Amino acid sequence: MGFKKTSDIIAVSFGLTESAANTYTQEEIALQLDVLNNEIFVVLAADINPETPELVPGSTTATNSALTSTSSATMANLSDSNCIARAQLVIRSAGGEAVPFSRAAEEAYAANLDYIALISTNNFFVSVQGSNNSAARSVSGRLWGYRARADATTYAALVQSEVLSA
Repeated sequence: MGFKKTSDIIAVSFGLTESAANTYTQEEIALQLDVLNNEIFVVLAADINPETPELVPGSTTATNSALTSTSSATMANLSDSNCIARAQLVIRSAGGEAVPFSRAAEEAYAANLDYIALISTNNFFVSVQGSNNSAARSVSGRLWGYRARADATTYAALVQSEVLSA
């Protein structure tokens, strides 16, 4: 891959609350990359912490969240090429019994990965959406990475790939 590291590791923190209960809400987080010099952001790790869904007897409740490199009109899944990470907390309740479930990409990877994603545009997006909750749910987290300068061919390919995957 044709890029060279130009910064130390940077941690970008974020937090977002639904605009209303059970409503898909997305926020753009600016990375302030120098696009004139083909600067990209190399994502090393992501930590997403969705708020616990409410316990509603006889109902399944959930809090879903995702990080994406492009804007999305609905909750992204890991099967989407622009999805960097996703997390979900669910409580399944039948009568008086309730069982919690959680699903998230690993926060620490077993393999030695060079990076988990490349962001070539000037931002990334965080989203949250609850299901069957009476109050708005939130998500907080952190994205770790570093700035790098890509050669012209690599930069053009990365931008085109990222924009076309939106």
